[in-house]
Amino acid sequence: MSASSETAGTRLPSLTGTLSEGRLRLIASGPWISVHAETLERQVEAVAADIAKAGKTTIDIEAVDELDTLGAWLLERTIRAGSGAGREAAFAELPQRYRGLLEEVTQVNRRPAAEVQKPNALIDALERIGRATAQFRDSAQTFLEMLGALSAAVVRVLLNPRRFRLTSAVYQLFRVGWQAVPIIVLITFLIGCIISQQGFFHFRKFGADAYVVDMLGILFLREIGVLIVAIMVAGRSGSSYTAELGSMKMREEIDALRTMGFDPVEVLVLPRVIALVIALPLLTFIGSMAALYGGGLVAWFYGDMNPSIFIARLHEAVSVTSFKVGMIKAPFMALVIGVVAASEGLKVKGSAESLGLQTTTSVVKSIFLVIVLDGLFAMFFASIGW
Repeated sequence: MSASSETAGTRLPSLTGTLSEGRLRLIASGPWISVHAETLERQVEAVAADIAKAGKTTIDIEAVDELDTLGAWLLERTIRAGSGAGREAAFAELPQRYRGLLEEVTQVNRRPAAEVQKPNALIDALERIGRATAQFRDSAQTFLEMLGALSAAVVRVLLNPRRFRLTSAVYQLFRVGWQAVPIIVLITFLIGCIISQQGFFHFRKFGADAYVVDMLGILFLREIGVLIVAIMVAGRSGSSYTAELGSMKMREEIDALRTMGFDPVEVLVLPRVIALVIALPLLTFIGSMAALYGGGLVAWFYGDMNPSIFIARLHEAVSVTSFKVGMIKAPFMALVIGVVAASEGLKVKGSAESLGLQTTTSVVKSIFLVIVLDGLFAMFFASIGW
């Protein structure tokens, strides 16, 4: 039971009750408003045991000074606690001024909670497959649409060369090509050193030191060189393209270009993609040379192989075909990186979160497609005997 109380002249809400012969009469008084939420919760909890024992419960709220939604809900909750299982509960006196609020609260949470069904594992798996398929279809459609728009822009430029923005293309070539040389050289040099060292460490057990040069030359000129450079360009320049185009989309600059009669693909995308197509083969060549140089240094200092012997063995092991295979793949990888970066950049919405998401998606998709493309080229060249 709880009793009425007053503190420092401020009246507090109360809920008193009398239990007699299975009948419980509760009298609510004071302000039943959210300011006294903690006190009201204690008052209701204090009479919970008596409500559970009573067969019939009545609540008199004539003495309630103020009533808001919180107070009305607590009274309704008390009524519901005293109802059901053969028991009754109701208001003894319901003032007119509170009738509308209490009637509204009475309708709250009347429907039983929906039973949460355990998902079927097979249906759940099929749903995930369906969503993944739809997402793949949308991504492929976006890629092909951008590739088509880019092809149309190339045709227009070929028909009217004055439309081509040479200054923009040269600037982008400087950014993705010349400025990328130091990091490309450093990374490929270190990887060449590591592969050469590991080759000597393991091949020496079989007396096959000379074959390290074969492995290094063929691996870098044919496969690893172009793949590493493409992945680095996708992370460095592809993400930059997506962020730039996405920022323009957020600031409505692309819409402004369309309003002025310019094609955003021709103005913004084409110079960037052409710069990538030119830069990536050059970076691949520079990176492969840096890797061979690093491997040669390791062969000299770690493998005790004279540089002249290294060069002679490299000349015997590596054919022009291996070099051509790597160079042929580079422009196609650059095209894939550029198309993915542009399409993801133009999908950016009006928030910074969308910009970050599309930039991340661009890098992931570019790296994935570059690796897939490398595998397809490997099968193609193997089938024609290269």
